Amino acid sequence: MANINNNLEYINQMARDNPAGLVAATEQRYNNITANIAKRALSCPGHKLVMLAGPSASGKTTTAQKLAEALQVQGMMAYRVSLDDFYLEREHLPKLPDGTPDIESVHALDLELLRNTLRDLMETGRGEIPHFDFACGRRSRFDTLVLGENDMIVLEGLHALNPEITQICPCCTKVYINVSSRIYNEKREIVLDKRSLRLTRRILRDSQFRGSSAEQTLAMWPAVTQGEDHYLAPCKQFADILVNAIHIYEPCVFAARVLPLLDEIPGGSLYAKQARRLAVALRCFEPLPEIQVPADSLLREFLG
Repeated sequence: MANINNNLEYINQMARDNPAGLVAATEQRYNNITANIAKRALSCPGHKLVMLAGPSASGKTTTAQKLAEALQVQGMMAYRVSLDDFYLEREHLPKLPDGTPDIESVHALDLELLRNTLRDLMETGRGEIPHFDFACGRRSRFDTLVLGENDMIVLEGLHALNPEITQICPCCTKVYINVSSRIYNEKREIVLDKRSLRLTRRILRDSQFRGSSAEQTLAMWPAVTQGEDHYLAPCKQFADILVNAIHIYEPCVFAARVLPLLDEIPGGSLYAKQARRLAVALRCFEPLPEIQVPADSLLREFLG
């Protein structure tokens, strides 16, 4: 499945007639992508660093894990390090003009700590990794990470391709991940655009893991995408590898969970119209049982 058949009618036919085949081909495509990234990273001498950036709900966490597994097949270890753990403590965050914290900016990260940690890891194979507690807005602890001779760090986060960070380690593999395909019908009309696919993932994840309603996710979504446009999109040009994280069967699985969440949004809400549009799109897809989704699928990042 090297080429993605993102046609609604094809997806629905496969979901009806051969759901196992649809899932298997989609998952194999993504496993091949991560295996190829691992092979490319292995060509670098010494300690290896993969910078993995992407917008919200693009699947960075699972992709980092799949990279680690692909390296283990080669007899090496990889460790995922999240940029989220390098946030400045709450009182030191930069401020927006209205006085609220600017958590989307690269300068919301403790860049000095990050630079020192990466240098230590790459040069000595040993570094102190912070853990950030978002509930209290500060670091809770540091853990020591020791690398083997050829082990890899996968550094993932919104700003992983920002030159403020990549200049620290010029010899690294830079990966940009996003949902990069729309889903069309046979008339070449867009059924679900790229951001709507990510929004569907985000609604499900926020409900499943963060206790947020669909209405709350829709309310914050404009600020999320504005931050992506401002801080992330300009860094895409620095990527060595572009990854399309779409799993074409995902709306068939997500609809059963997301439609009830959208239906909870009252008609008088500011987000009711947007919720209705998304619901209409999701109802176009043939249902596919969640049990068909493998335990190691990227989609489990949102389904649990």
